[in-house]
Amino acid sequence: MKSIEIIGTKRAAQTKQETKKLRAEGMVPCVLYGGNEQYHFSTPAMNLKGLVYTPDVYTVDLNIDGTHHKAIMKEIQFHAVSDAILHIDFMEMNDDKKVVIDVPVKVTGTAPGVRAGGQLINKLRRLKISALPKHLPDFVEVNIGSLEIGDNIRVRDMKLEGVEFFDSPSNVITAVRTTRAVVAETPAAAAATPAAAAPAAAAAPAKAAAPADKKK
Repeated sequence: MKSIEIIGTKRAAQTKQETKKLRAEGMVPCVLYGGNEQYHFSTPAMNLKGLVYTPDVYTVDLNIDGTHHKAIMKEIQFHAVSDAILHIDFMEMNDDKKVVIDVPVKVTGTAPGVRAGGQLINKLRRLKISALPKHLPDFVEVNIGSLEIGDNIRVRDMKLEGVEFFDSPSNVITAVRTTRAVVAETPAAAAATPAAAAPAAAAAPAKAAAPADKKK
């Protein structure tokens, strides 16, 4: 998985007054947990744009006062009105410990069912997975190259080395459904078959009746 660096500074006090002051200065209070020590730190809100405002998912190289920690963003709080970032929780990763994270779904290929007039419906944009850091994918690829109208791909169809899927196995990720145009076209085609046969039957010459035997 791709990584992004975030530079932070330790904050000694965790009071409401201190937190309010930090936010007024354009800083975001953060916490790092899951390792040998818990760190309270802050980072400029501008530093978080590439991590927060993107459809992609990253591991985070946290540089806190020169000490680096490999982490993932676990929880984020936004202001209810302004949508400004209020607080972020980061969880430190260990190479031998699995982490749970949501990763985006990437649909590839062209479904034959779509070419035939069906509509592609993407139900899940992200999947919750568990894996060791070395097995974390940037995305889960879903190839729709074999989907006909009425077909779908479910979570249980996903297979990725070293990755466990946490969503319900029966959940549909993507599907090709019938459209009104396809439904209307099918009866029309069926009705055209007997209609085409009628003129042919009418055009066929009638067989002449056999002459009656004359009595001698």
